[in-house]
Amino acid sequence: MEVAKSINSLLDKVQGRPEENLVETIAIRTMSKAVYSTKNVGHYGLAFDYYTHFTSPIRRYPDMLVHRLLERYLDGGSSVDQNPLEEECKHCSQMEQVAANAERDSIKYKQVEFMSDKIGKVYDGVISGITEWGIYVEINENKCEGMIPIRDLDDDFYELDEKNYRLVGRRTRREYRLGQPVSIQVARANLDRKQLDFTLA
Repeated sequence: MEVAKSINSLLDKVQGRPEENLVETIAIRTMSKAVYSTKNVGHYGLAFDYYTHFTSPIRRYPDMLVHRLLERYLDGGSSVDQNPLEEECKHCSQMEQVAANAERDSIKYKQVEFMSDKIGKVYDGVISGITEWGIYVEINENKCEGMIPIRDLDDDFYELDEKNYRLVGRRTRREYRLGQPVSIQVARANLDRKQLDFTLA
């Protein structure tokens, strides 16, 4: 749980700073996905050894399961068979992932739709992701994210340094690293593929 406390401390330190959003995003990406289960594994991010949650206003099905169990135990009921409950937990985890994917896709769709009439415009942004196929940049002004394909970086042959989250030019040693400010120009907006392409400005 020491790592969790360190992450929380880091998140506190970057609050209100330009890199806050980037650090939060990376921290979330590095954590393992939460799943519903009958096994108590605590809460990594909160550094709790014991944890359950329910949010009454939302009334998600996992919340209802917790409500029912609490009510049963408060009324003096005996423990339930964990096997069918574990299957329900597994199903809820799968459906939550489906919902998260749908949410991500719809946000990306609306971002591309919003940017589709801004082809050629220049924006300031920050490098939010580095892969072997390109650089992801989040625009400061509106938080829309697009990619600069590596094939469009034609001043050098760039190689991924995965350990240090950067692309490095083989000849020039020029580098693009996570969190680096850049200016981009909107090059393409493909609504069908939910894809924004940028070029360096």
